[in-house]
Amino acid sequence: MLSSPELAESYFMLWRLTRDPKYREYAWQLAQAIEKHCKTESGGYASIKDTAIIPTEKYDQQPAYFLSATLKYLYLTFTNDEVLPLDQWVFNSKGHPLPICGNNTAYPKEWCH
Repeated sequence: MLSSPELAESYFMLWRLTRDPKYREYAWQLAQAIEKHCKTESGGYASIKDTAIIPTEKYDQQPAYFLSATLKYLYLTFTNDEVLPLDQWVFNSKGHPLPICGNNTAYPKEWCH
């Protein structure tokens, strides 16, 4: 089973590439499931031990990738294409956007090697 960063990333990419509204619906369902099953009493979000058991048993930690990737991809799924357009940005394995050399003013062609 995919963890939420990979799933959120997949929905984001599929939305941007196909424009099929079902991917935004899936992303919204993921966001609602995270809110319902992963939110802690202190206000953070925790990983859950077994997705097949409800109510969920949570680990006592909030993974770093939750903020750096999961929420970022969910947010981007619902933004317009001017926010990190895919022809100007690429994402590394941790979900951080990097400018594409020559396609992005943050990394002009004359800097490319």
